[in-house]
Amino acid sequence: MSPTEPAESLRARIRSGDRAAFADLYDRHARAVYNHALRLTGNWSDAEEAMSETFLAAWRTRESVEPEGGSLKPWLLGIATNKAHNANRGLRRRLAFLARSPEPRQVEDFADETAGRIDDARRLAMVHDALCRLRRQDREVIALCVAAGLDYRQAAEALGVPVGTVRSRLSRARARLARNSSAPPPGRKAEPPGAHGEMESEAAFAALFLQEETR
Repeated sequence: MSPTEPAESLRARIRSGDRAAFADLYDRHARAVYNHALRLTGNWSDAEEAMSETFLAAWRTRESVEPEGGSLKPWLLGIATNKAHNANRGLRRRLAFLARSPEPRQVEDFADETAGRIDDARRLAMVHDALCRLRRQDREVIALCVAAGLDYRQAAEALGVPVGTVRSRLSRARARLARNSSAPPPGRKAEPPGAHGEMESEAAFAALFLQEETR
């Protein structure tokens, strides 16, 4: 897909089942879809599965793409949001099953092989923990607007809601994140008064997302 190709032309090619156009679409947006699913699921394997299911669903529903419009990224992230939600529901079912199962036997500790992923896992856990404190609708909006970089209109397109709804959900999510950030994590000293605020907490939260984007 040429960077100068009109969006309407790409949409027409996708709608017609042009496999080359769909392959280009995958190359351009697969990482964004994966990262979005990762933020919402907090699990690498679930994110990979959600990404695969997103593009499979996109191919199957390609004829639903509107003939006119801009980038197809909001469309893909909207599908990915639903797939991530399904993955989270599946995780809850698996956890409930494991809670009823006997504990697995001890296995050898491969610390040397996994040490390089500890920091990534810790950052991911921080992001996922912060998101999980929000309502599902607010969590999805802040992941789309703060992390994925969609504007209000694109996020509204991805979620199938009015632009005003996106604005109100984002404002509510930012306020909730600011309140959550005012309490220091266990074992960490409190920051001086005024050290936290909506803009600062949002910037710190976005920084965590950027770290995940470039991993």
